[in-house]
Amino acid sequence: MDLSHFDPDSAGNPNNNIFGLPFTEADARLVILPVPWEVTVSYGSGTSRSSEHIFKASLQVDLFDPDVPDGWKEGFYMRESDKKILLKSDYLRKEAELYIDYISKGDLVEDNQFMCKTLKDVNEGSVFLNNWVYQQTKALLDAGKLVGLLGGDHSSPLGFYKAISEKWGDFGILQIDAHLDLREAYEGFVYSHASIMYNALKEIPQLKKLVQVGIRDYSGGEVDFVAENSDRISVYYDSDIRTRQYEGETFRQVVEEIVSQLPQKVFISFDIDGLDPKLCPNTGTPVQGGFETEQVFYLFKKVKESGRQIIGFDLNEVSIGETGWDANVGARVLFKLCNLLVSSNPR
Repeated sequence: MDLSHFDPDSAGNPNNNIFGLPFTEADARLVILPVPWEVTVSYGSGTSRSSEHIFKASLQVDLFDPDVPDGWKEGFYMRESDKKILLKSDYLRKEAELYIDYISKGDLVEDNQFMCKTLKDVNEGSVFLNNWVYQQTKALLDAGKLVGLLGGDHSSPLGFYKAISEKWGDFGILQIDAHLDLREAYEGFVYSHASIMYNALKEIPQLKKLVQVGIRDYSGGEVDFVAENSDRISVYYDSDIRTRQYEGETFRQVVEEIVSQLPQKVFISFDIDGLDPKLCPNTGTPVQGGFETEQVFYLFKKVKESGRQIIGFDLNEVSIGETGWDANVGARVLFKLCNLLVSSNPR
């Protein structure tokens, strides 16, 4: 694309696309698919409308990344959110809220015909979403695009993982998160945001290794699941990382060990609640502790420097908030992920 009339140092143009860039989908090398879905969230909400807020905040992001100075010239483009998916999410979210309130009081689902139907509707809706995401991402991958997914809650990318596995074969996921997301059918929802990695491991045999980093809120059952599947899962708990540093290890040493657990092809799954909640206070399930953005970016940089190939990413659980702060942080994380993906896949 001819960029001779585009000034990367000027203010972001809202008439252009994400980050104020002048690319069309056809011109762009990397396409971001927004998935406006948050049906199964169990605490805070607002993630289904994050893409429009991140788009607005992205216009304030300077395009110079010292690690990948010309990454934006490859072309980044974000599609508009699919309104039908958003409306379906809104409808099923209301149904799910009634269901969650009902079971929270200890009442039995099988005793209530309406609740049985509600649970069935939500689970069928999630299957629909998974298939839609698979179809959208597969078509983009088949067209030769690099692809990133912007949720929505963390249940959003399962269909993308399946498309990635068909495109690339065996791969690993590097998950930045406060939670393990290894619960089976959490609250009865088969494809819950709290079950995304359980489902990925169960349904995608090409997923050879899951490396989870920053974890600090989890159940005993999840810990048992990790132990039973230690050949496929490595967990770096937030408290353990901090203890190792308190006792003299450097963050670099910890990061090098994390990177060594990953296979050659790496997908990054970034739940924004992996960060310190001062950076994402309105995310669905914030937990004290967590990373600074620069710590996570350092980890990503070391993954790339190791010679491993980053093949895709998802960014989830960015809520809208009242001040725009969450979207501001989300936009900068998104920009870093885009640059990382294009630089890891030279033409």
